[in-house]
Amino acid sequence: MLFNSFEFAVFLPAVTVLFFLLPHRFRWLLLLLASCFFYMFFKPVYIFILAFTIVIDYFAGLWIARQADKKKRKFLLLLSIIANVGVLVVFKYYNFLAGNINDLFGALHYKGHIPALEILLPIGLSFHTFQAMSYTIEVYRGKQAPEKHFGIYALYVMFYPQLVAGPIERPQHVLYQFHEKKTFNYDNLFSGMRRITWGLFKKVVIADRLAAMVDFVYQDPHQWNGFAIVLTIVFFSVQIYCDFSGYSDIAVGTARIMGFNLMENFNYPLYSKNITEFWRRWHISLSTWFRDYVYIPLGGSRVSAQRTWLNLMIVFLLSGIWHGANWTFVVWGGLHGLAVILESVTKKQRGWLAGKLPAWLFDNISMALTFALVGIIWLFFRSPGFNDAAYMLTHLFTPGANGHYFTLAQPDLHGLPPNYMGLPLWQFALTLTLVPLLVISEWLIRNENIRGLRTMPAYIRWSAYYVIIFSILFLGLFDTKQFIYFQF
Repeated sequence: MLFNSFEFAVFLPAVTVLFFLLPHRFRWLLLLLASCFFYMFFKPVYIFILAFTIVIDYFAGLWIARQADKKKRKFLLLLSIIANVGVLVVFKYYNFLAGNINDLFGALHYKGHIPALEILLPIGLSFHTFQAMSYTIEVYRGKQAPEKHFGIYALYVMFYPQLVAGPIERPQHVLYQFHEKKTFNYDNLFSGMRRITWGLFKKVVIADRLAAMVDFVYQDPHQWNGFAIVLTIVFFSVQIYCDFSGYSDIAVGTARIMGFNLMENFNYPLYSKNITEFWRRWHISLSTWFRDYVYIPLGGSRVSAQRTWLNLMIVFLLSGIWHGANWTFVVWGGLHGLAVILESVTKKQRGWLAGKLPAWLFDNISMALTFALVGIIWLFFRSPGFNDAAYMLTHLFTPGANGHYFTLAQPDLHGLPPNYMGLPLWQFALTLTLVPLLVISEWLIRNENIRGLRTMPAYIRWSAYYVIIFSILFLGLFDTKQFIYFQF
């Protein structure tokens, strides 16, 4: 079930009302059944994959806690991780691995062939798999007591607001909340609804409108040059932010209405001053997952500089492959790793430059360069193959066939008015208006020049609410376009 669908508009209030009407002892069951229904709305059969990993990790947590022998505890943890990663390999990476092995066989003139599997990737598989693994790891480390209530543990993995695209929660932050008795609270209701509304605005008004133009260009990027490609890079950077952070806003708001607190997954990443800061602000639940369970166990920054760089590169390459079974994602992750390493190498030089320039100038130049670099690296994330990414990179500053650099319009073959990157002129102009408004509003909120609507006079607050709501109703694209991160 999509957050931007009519079905969810009915599902959310129905589940919430039932949640507060039921006695506390039955609420976990309601949420679990609702989460199963929510997930089965996509493809019912894949609920059995979730059930398999839930059963494995539930008993693994109990057995690990009961074992005093360190080797046996580690063995049980390893079995749990293998089961979870095994599911990922089969459903997400098998065809990728098989294809690469077959290519290798062909290069070696070997006649063997590994058949592909005709299976669809379960929605949000990487998210709930990583959340499940964090549970057994934390039990193994002694930082989380094993959850004895099977239904509560299953709910931890399947809680519908963050089941499909995170945030990837830790057991210490969520499990105890399912045991608490929640009471209806108007502040939670209004706070949650504000968050849901803002997330929905970012998704259906901005992200999906940008998606129409970005997808149009990526259908055949070789027809485009110069400013059109630059604009596509900028638009996709804003699109994926609004799409993914919009989902997170709706997830956090949905949980908050019922009294549950989920972690923040974004902290204004568009205004990062370097790549390291970007990853502290972007998809926080994933970056901290890799930090705690991969980077620090490898030695983190407590080792030599060269070994630290290797650890960073391992983390970013794994992050790339986590996102998708394609070499373009590996390159995307590797480029971020190289950028972070370069920042480490040039730390003194950047500090010297910062001392020579006014702070406001250095900060704004740093943000602009970081946004540009992240946007260029996004090319490998969005492009289906290297040829398209390479073409767009090499044609950023070349004019089109008519000799003009700023060409954005294409004549319609049927004699209709020209479209501008796939949209009519008024839609294109609207987008060029909405994107700066979003950037400026979040910039002001980020800098605390505006402390938030709650501190403002009622007429300003409600005027803003009405503008956002009417924008959603009259400017939103309700074609139930899937969220980008559902594919991961």
